[in-house]
Amino acid sequence: MRTTASPHLLTHLPIERSSKTPLHRQIYDGLRKAILEGMLRPGQRVASTRALAAELGVSRLPVLTAYEQLLHEGYIEGRPGSGTFVCAAPPDRMLRARDEQRPPRPKRRAARRRVPLGRDEGGIRPFRVTLPALDEFPHELWARLVARHARHIAPVHLAYGDPAGVGALRAAVAEHLRTARAVRCEAEQVLIVSGSQAALRVCASVLFRHGDRVAIEEPGYPGAHAAVRASGAELVPVPVDEEGINVAALAALRTRIRAVYVTPSHQYPLGASMSAARRLALLDWATQRGAWILEDDYDSEYRYVSRPLGALQGIDTNDRVVYIGTFSKVLFPALRVGYLVVPRSLWDSFLDARDALDVFSSTLYQLVLAEFLEEGHFARHLRRMRGIYLRRRDAMLEGLARHCADVLTVVNADAGLHLPTILSTGQRDTAVLQRMTERGLTGVVLSKCYVGPTSRNGLLLGFGGFDERTLLTATRTLGQVLRQ
Repeated sequence: MRTTASPHLLTHLPIERSSKTPLHRQIYDGLRKAILEGMLRPGQRVASTRALAAELGVSRLPVLTAYEQLLHEGYIEGRPGSGTFVCAAPPDRMLRARDEQRPPRPKRRAARRRVPLGRDEGGIRPFRVTLPALDEFPHELWARLVARHARHIAPVHLAYGDPAGVGALRAAVAEHLRTARAVRCEAEQVLIVSGSQAALRVCASVLFRHGDRVAIEEPGYPGAHAAVRASGAELVPVPVDEEGINVAALAALRTRIRAVYVTPSHQYPLGASMSAARRLALLDWATQRGAWILEDDYDSEYRYVSRPLGALQGIDTNDRVVYIGTFSKVLFPALRVGYLVVPRSLWDSFLDARDALDVFSSTLYQLVLAEFLEEGHFARHLRRMRGIYLRRRDAMLEGLARHCADVLTVVNADAGLHLPTILSTGQRDTAVLQRMTERGLTGVVLSKCYVGPTSRNGLLLGFGGFDERTLLTATRTLGQVLRQ
């Protein structure tokens, strides 16, 4: 196979035939400069002498002469049967000479990166919220499915895809939702999107206009707050209690509410499940007011005190609910596949909005995920993970009881992958999070989940992504942080 010269490399070899400098010296100087300035990196393959001569339009002799000099000085090395490569360590004296010639850079203060509202930072650190057990994901099985679909992918799946999603995945999602979540839907109502945040943006672009009022749970999910605000709509906070959103308070509002955003199966962030009476009352309110309900069912598969609760959408007989789900919390976040179940009266508008958002989601992953669902792998994964997450939750509760009981109160531990807690020391949660970050921990501050002026200081502590030993150690560190 013919090795061609990089077009970036050729910019370092401005051969001037009228120059008094010999060609071999021009080539030598250009290649050495490319190595010293990092255009050619240690271990990178260099074009063959024959290929470089052809690209430069010169005879091979000056290129050979330049390569021999670079070989002799230790800039490049030949590997029998492989080619010519940049040495792992170019001559130190040349690197020092380059650094001495370069003027020192002025020192700049490091800019503080803006932390997105309500999101945890710090990578994969203990207590990261919404992080599933990546160490327990069936990597080998998933890799086989990806490889098989990648090898045999049809040309039609390499072109632009259907904005609604791959048909096989839409059908598989509809079947799963009907069976596991009691959602009333057909494949024709399922809209595949790039995660739940994309789903919220699609909902906002279709349903809300500038000046509309949208009711949200207080406290609630900051990602939903951002999506509503991006549409120009106004947030109207409605308090939640141990039965979910207070429907009586919602009904008492003296302003027209266009829609309400709720997390009925596992309220974010406090963890309550909406009671049956509240669900019926909320559906009745929406029907009477002509309002829409956005049901975010983000991690309802994991419930530890009873069987998973059915979806609110499943008891809606008037098509007032738009149902939102995602695979990020149950498989892995980088998958970036979520879905909407859309009332038929809204389908055309939602499809247009989804097309305008980013056209379509990755077809390859959709095909793989469809088979993962169809072959029963997803259901088996959920069953297995419930036991793992139960053990991790129990380890977290044990550690918090042992090390933090006098400074931190757990609000709810019935479901999901995080524990909401309240600080009982009077400290500000933002200051506590800063100290946690310095000790290698992370989390989400509860105060950022409020829209109104009244808020509580607390922490959302994720346990899904870490084994029991790590969680026990982390709770001990957290106790030390809280007592500083």
